[in-house]
Parts: sequence; C-alpha cells; structure tokens
Amino acid sequence: MTTWIVTTEPTIAPLCQLAVGERHAVVVGDCEITGVDKVTRLAISGPAEAYAPQVVAAVAAQPGDIILVVNNSVGRVYAGALAAAFHAPMLTGVRNIASGAAVLGRYGGMTFQDVQFDGVAVGLVEPGDIPASAQSHISIQAHDAHAIAPYPATCESEETNAHADINLNAARRIIGVGRGFVAKEDIDLARQLAAVIEAEVGCTRPLVEGKGWMERDAYLGVSGHTVSPQLYIAVGISGQIHHTAGIDQSETIVAINNDETAAIFDIADYGLVGNLYEVLPKMTKAVRQHKNG
Repeated sequence: MTTWIVTTEPTIAPLCQLAVGERHAVVVGDCEITGVDKVTRLAISGPAEAYAPQVVAAVAAQPGDIILVVNNSVGRVYAGALAAAFHAPMLTGVRNIASGAAVLGRYGGMTFQDVQFDGVAVGLVEPGDIPASAQSHISIQAHDAHAIAPYPATCESEETNAHADINLNAARRIIGVGRGFVAKEDIDLARQLAAVIEAEVGCTRPLVEGKGWMERDAYLGVSGHTVSPQLYIAVGISGQIHHTAGIDQSETIVAINNDETAAIFDIADYGLVGNLYEVLPKMTKAVRQHKNG
C-alpha cells in the first residue's frame, strides 16, 4: 500500500502522521519536504485548474492506495481533479485512515464518523508544522509534466489582497478575537500582543461573515479551522459551542472577557475578567518589558 501526498508547500507533518505504507510525495514547485520515502517533483507554475492534468498524471495510485492533499486553495483544486480521475471518494476531517476505511471528524471534532470505501480514496488534510528533523534518504525523481497538455487558460482580470497569509493550523500561539471588539481598527490591540508573543490572530464567525472585518482564512470554529496550538488566548469571545469546538484541543486556553458568566471561562485554564481595552495594552507592555529584561 502507498500513501500519495500531493502538496505545494512543506508543511505536511499531519499528512505524514496519517500515512500508511510507503510515503510518495508529489511536490508541485520547488519547496523542500521531509518525512517521506519518495518525491516526484513537478516543475510547473500557473493556475491550479489549468495544470491539474499534470498532477493527476504524476499520481500512479492503485486500488487500496490513499491520496492525501494539503487543504489549501490550490490543494482543493488538485483533490477534486484526483477524485474525479480515480472515481474516488473525497474525505474531509480525516483523523485516521487505512486501506478501505477512515475515521472522519465531524462538527469540528464533536463527533466521529467511520467510513468504508473501495479502491482509491482522496483525503483533504490541514497543513501543520514542518517536521523538526529530516529523513536522510529520500528518492527524488523528476516528472515530465510537459508531456501532458494543460487545460487552456487565460487571465482576464486580477484581484490583489493586501492581507498577509494566515496559517492558523501551524501556529503554536493564537489570539482569537470576538464581538467584544467595538470597531475593526481595535483588533490592532490583539495584533500588537500577537507580535510580541509571536502569535497568529484568528476570529469568530461574526467578524468574518457578519462584519467583514477579517479574512475567511482567519475564522476559527466548526465551519472554519480546528486548531490545537500550545497557547490560545480568547479575547472578547463569549464561548459558544460553534467556536469552542474548533479550539478546545489547545494545550492552554486563556480567556479575557468582561462578563464573568461567559461560557468561555468553562473551558479556560486561566480566566481574566476585565475590559479588553485595558487588559490587552497592559499585557503587551508587560511582555515587552519581560523580553527586554
């Protein structure tokens, strides 16, 4: 049995942990990866939709093999193309996998589903930290991607996004912001603290879909990211199940809220009842003073 790992980035540790049998990575681009037995490298660039045929041709999966794809915007395109080519089921929320069977997390990990399948299966898996140590012997081979013609594609318009990419799944520390913030610009208070503790900033669903203050990639919860950082700081978040199901696997949870009855305190390891507009600047100042000796 072979586990095929399709990726455009090096953060494949969770995929390697799920892999069964030989690990054969198909790498689109020039990123360096570790933790696999073989690497097939595709020297292609351009719209993922156009170059999907080359990726499909590089994956020689046999019945019983598993294909794992990094769950990002490009990976979802390749996963769909692979599932269609192999007539394979698409699995999301993969927690465990074997030949012909898988365990899938549902509703942010609140429940689990056992599924069975015949032949090849395609699983979408969240990226994570780069492994600390590299394997010493990896068989690397080049694939003649240009032997397969891409789909014709032209660029008719371009839309740029000034926001930096957010990788909540790989973050060791995360600050979550909620409706306790009165204005969009006030989230800078959380970003200032995040900068000094080297954290990412995520948010609850209303700040994405209701107010449009943050990008979709920053959404934490049942329909967003399920994360397990070393430290999660919830600021101005009430603690509804739709959110806490996505963060309750964090090693340490700190809650900051001016409502002492907020549900977030029920799962917090440490709780601070106070006004976030007073607490965050003081925390940021204290951390800076500590780091400066």
